[in-house]
Amino acid sequence: MHESSKPMNLGDTTDMKITIFGATGRTGILLVEQALAAGHEVVAFVRSPEKMPIEHISLSLVQGNVIHKEDVTKVITPDVDAVISVLGPTRNSSANLMAVAADNILNAMREKDVKRLIFMTGAGVSTPGDQPKLINHIIKFALKALSGEVLKQSEQAVETVRNSDRRWTVVRVPMLTDASYTGKLRVGMVGVNTGSRLTRADAAAFILNQLTDETYIRKSPVISN
Repeated sequence: MHESSKPMNLGDTTDMKITIFGATGRTGILLVEQALAAGHEVVAFVRSPEKMPIEHISLSLVQGNVIHKEDVTKVITPDVDAVISVLGPTRNSSANLMAVAADNILNAMREKDVKRLIFMTGAGVSTPGDQPKLINHIIKFALKALSGEVLKQSEQAVETVRNSDRRWTVVRVPMLTDASYTGKLRVGMVGVNTGSRLTRADAAAFILNQLTDETYIRKSPVISN
């Protein structure tokens, strides 16, 4: 395992079967690596299997497109313990990508009676409990100006997740970096105990901890270094 992807101590966790969306992204690959190292079985939903650099006996790849309901249904099965999404919209993605993805994931979870969902999004997505300072307002204004459609997609998807009946946690993250794992996290809300950066390895470790930690069930913390 690379030093940058060293996971947190996950404690005495029971091995789980996890479906991961966004598994071939820069955060997703670290998440897959850490999950396998922790002893979990991982089903990675991917558009391009060749982009997955990891091979492991407990890793299976399922190719598909998240906007196609039938593809999503293939990877959310009754024996899945939790679903994790580290999907993110890009400037070139369709305007409704994230909203459709959230709908398809949640519908499949309800159909197969899978209850636990961990959903990563940007810290620019607001939620009750935030106490934005001037700098937060400036950042939000810049996000709307530079990536307004991307922010809108994320907000729509998160709203869908929050209105669902699943045991969800929305993990909000600031600017992600490829720096080495630190194991040092601040957990708060916008404007409360948060920083401006977070390593992808630390983000992955926090997300995995939510498999057994119920502190943030139906909550939307912001995490940062």
